[in-house]
Amino acid sequence: MDGQASAGAGKGPADGSGNHPGRAMRPHDPNQLRVSDDDRHRVAEVLRHAAGEGRIDLDELDERLEATYSARTYADLVPITVDLPTHPATHSAAPVLRQPVATEPAVTFTSSVAVMSETKRRGVWQVPEQHTAFSLMGSVTLDLREAQFDSPEVTINAFSIMGDVRIVVNASTRVIVDGVAIMADFSESSAKVPTQLTPESPVVRVKGMALMAGVSVQRRAMPGESRKRLGGR
Repeated sequence: MDGQASAGAGKGPADGSGNHPGRAMRPHDPNQLRVSDDDRHRVAEVLRHAAGEGRIDLDELDERLEATYSARTYADLVPITVDLPTHPATHSAAPVLRQPVATEPAVTFTSSVAVMSETKRRGVWQVPEQHTAFSLMGSVTLDLREAQFDSPEVTINAFSIMGDVRIVVNASTRVIVDGVAIMADFSESSAKVPTQLTPESPVVRVKGMALMAGVSVQRRAMPGESRKRLGGR
């Protein structure tokens, strides 16, 4: 009897299925899976479509887009559109991006570097989903007013050390500035023209760092247009 009791005590109680409490395998929770950039873009399209239909206003669109692009897991992403209708993938999968009339093919630049020099990107050029701008005691200017975007949202990774990176956008581009300034300035400057955002407006997100330098984003009129002052005629 004692021998049988000792053997049973060593095994511990079972739950009827042969598994021991505390050792049962939990089913994997899909909500904790990491989301991809494509997942975020799809949710962003649902939000823009909802704003176009008047289901959410532009302020709420901004808030939800911010949450969308900050989401890490499906648990973060799902609540953002839980109160909105979803649309089949066959229905306008992407927003209408700006396509300026060009007489020459657009060239893609993945980076812009200036070391004790000056680099400028202007006119019609192709902006990839990620573009890196680096300035060391130099100046980089990225004029996006006539640029074509590869994605509804592009990210400019701007790094400036004792130099400056200037980014210029038009009235219909949504800007999100999220950088680090160390004895420097990393910000959006006062707009030179009134903002004209729509649910289909492309998004330019500016990240990076400025060290004893400046990284700035400014909204200006399209090249060739007369400059309109804020609040003016």
